Amino acid sequence: MDEYWRVVGPTIPEDHTDQYTSWRLAKETWRKGVDLKVLDLGCGDGRGVDFFRSIDPQVDYTGVDIDHSPEVDSRRRHDARFDTFDGVNLPYPDASFDMVFSHQVFEHVANPLSLLRSIARVLRPNGHFVGSASQLEPYHSFSYWNYTLYGWSKLLEAAGMGVLEYRPGIDGLTLMHRSLDGRKERYAKYFASESPFNKRIERQMRRQKASVKQIVHRKVAYSGHLIFKAAKRDGEPA
Repeated sequence: MDEYWRVVGPTIPEDHTDQYTSWRLAKETWRKGVDLKVLDLGCGDGRGVDFFRSIDPQVDYTGVDIDHSPEVDSRRRHDARFDTFDGVNLPYPDASFDMVFSHQVFEHVANPLSLLRSIARVLRPNGHFVGSASQLEPYHSFSYWNYTLYGWSKLLEAAGMGVLEYRPGIDGLTLMHRSLDGRKERYAKYFASESPFNKRIERQMRRQKASVKQIVHRKVAYSGHLIFKAAKRDGEPA
């Protein structure tokens, strides 16, 4: 447990216990008033264009994805740059982007360490890798993996990056119920607002007089989606 907390402990925030999405963390990380280049890794149908333009209408946006997937094949927009890659080697020069954003991509990646190393290569020294990945989520859309807090941290470390913070996403039990119920629309509200098991954790740990950090850690440990912000180890957080 000492090794686990050495790796994970510094990444658990102490400011509040809110449930997050990767989109919210990306927005909070964005440096307003600075011209930033963003790579939307696993851009799918291209919905990330609207999100990043809502933060900065002049954003230098690039989306990249594999040749074919259900999400890629549904893309109909042509108002931004969309590139294709082999799933490992990002086709950009070193230090090209201020932010690499990755929303629920890495559970579908066959060679995650190789792709993480490619991200570290194209990320600028003061840039951020922000996103989410499955931790406790049933199989979906050709998924390979679920990642633990410790495992994801160690993978990023091996790729030359370090996690700056984790935030709790939708809880794993709610994602399991959603899968069992055929992914019904009524579960959609729990991605952006506190999901049922996260509420239970909050109530129980508040009664136990737990600290904010303890509550955040417990929520993250039971999250279906890990929400993370990382940076290159040789760069300083912006």
